[in-house]
Amino acid sequence: MAKKSMVERDLKRRRLAAKFEDKRNRLKETLYNKDLAAEDRFVAALKLAELPRNSSKTRIRNRCLVTGRPRGYYRKLKMSRIALRELGSAGKIPGLVKSSW
Repeated sequence: MAKKSMVERDLKRRRLAAKFEDKRNRLKETLYNKDLAAEDRFVAALKLAELPRNSSKTRIRNRCLVTGRPRGYYRKLKMSRIALRELGSAGKIPGLVKSSW
């Protein structure tokens, strides 16, 4: 089980990213628009830098919903390989057949 503080930190980042997503996208459009004046683009860059760092999508870490484990994560199932194997062995994931020999 992952540390609760790390899981909570990631949840906080997800909330911030959702909150600032529209504002961040508008500023980026302004920043990358070559038709605008350099001063306007510079102001957009300054405003973008003022936003919280944790509001960026790249700071979000995919974590297992069951254990909070950050590595060995399957996106389709939103869980780690270890949790997948345990739940699959217990027969709690429909359609999953664990092979063993």
